[in-house]
Amino acid sequence: MDVINELIMQAVASPWLYLVLFGVTILDGFFPPVPSETVLVAAAAVAASTGGADLLLLGAVAALGAAIGDNIAFLIGRKVGTTRFAWMRRPRVVTVFASAQRALENRSAVLILGARYVPVGRVAVNMSAGALGFPWRRFLPLSLIGGLSWSAFSLAIGLLAGSWVKGQPLLSAGLGIAIALLVGLVIDRVAAARRRRVAAPQLAG
Repeated sequence: MDVINELIMQAVASPWLYLVLFGVTILDGFFPPVPSETVLVAAAAVAASTGGADLLLLGAVAALGAAIGDNIAFLIGRKVGTTRFAWMRRPRVVTVFASAQRALENRSAVLILGARYVPVGRVAVNMSAGALGFPWRRFLPLSLIGGLSWSAFSLAIGLLAGSWVKGQPLLSAGLGIAIALLVGLVIDRVAAARRRRVAAPQLAG
């Protein structure tokens, strides 16, 4: 256990951590399987527990990477639409895109900012925004605000976990990831419930 803790502390203290985090948060903006929340929360938890990284720099790097990733998703939507690839035509993905397209017409700012917290949802919303011709000059500041708020929220989760488990980077990282997964599950459930409420009147009509 001591050896693992030492390796984690060295990894968090390494300057490569910021480069890895930057790359992961960019990829996560248009490729949801990449776990950017996990990396950021775990790094913040370990840093809070051991003091091994600059939390402000972690947050800034993650926020910038998230905004870049979201804008890449927007540009993908602008270039290829939302139906070109086979995975886009899966029933669940089609439902997410359709819901995002309807909502963008009425509450674009709330949707874009809120979707940043839902891994699949943010890709669907941002690609839909691009595909539907949503103005990039409006999307860019929203993506920056969304990336900053998401980064601050993830850091807060990591700090909370790290403050509970001092001097144990492995445990603090594990606790931070568990909290992040739980929060993500709750957000996913709430988003799914909202989609069902929106769809119900349309089906009845």
